[in-house]
Amino acid sequence: MASERKFVAENIRRVLLKEYLMKEVSRAGFGGLDVQRTPMGTRVILSTERPGLVIGRRGATINKLTRDIEEKFGFENPGIEVTEVANPNLSAQIMAEKLAFSLERGWHFRRAGHSTVRRIMESGARGCQVVIAGKLTGQRHRTEKFKDGYIKFCGEPKIQFIEHGFAVAKLKQGVIGVTVEIMAPGAVLPADIFVVSKTDAARNLPHLYEAEPEGEDPLAAVDEELAEEIPEGE
Repeated sequence: MASERKFVAENIRRVLLKEYLMKEVSRAGFGGLDVQRTPMGTRVILSTERPGLVIGRRGATINKLTRDIEEKFGFENPGIEVTEVANPNLSAQIMAEKLAFSLERGWHFRRAGHSTVRRIMESGARGCQVVIAGKLTGQRHRTEKFKDGYIKFCGEPKIQFIEHGFAVAKLKQGVIGVTVEIMAPGAVLPADIFVVSKTDAARNLPHLYEAEPEGEDPLAAVDEELAEEIPEGE
């Protein structure tokens, strides 16, 4: 039981650290966090849209964050590594925060939702879904979904290809939750079928023509093996 409590406490500490950094580097565009244990201490990899704002003038901001991580959260010898997000439009967390900020500025939720989906898909995403929930038009809670492309809701494809982001918009009528899910551009789903030509098949099956003499057509070996497998008349 002691090991289970330790595991839970470690995950809670990492979640609190993520919430703290999301708040501190919100102006820089928080894109993700990865905490790694190393023999030298703790390595914190912080992905942002504008790394310069996280580093600060002469490293003042990043030094303050490093001290806070060690003093407030108890990580031993932390070191922050700031990386720039290659394409912010394909980062679910960054797009969720931008959508929440646009709602706080007064944008209509339908206009903001459709604009976010269009921006993500134009950047090359395989699919995306935006969910806006809260008091959108009246006193009752409601949920609006905006979807385009392919989105998986369960299974290995969701774990492997779907990136999840969440942000909160604070309005006068209440709090509105924003959820953004993006399927990576290079995602290959189990149902995807690719038709391969004979030339590519011969290149991918070298065992069929390893021992053949030079000068012969490698595709002939493929045709002969396929002919042997298929009974005559079928």
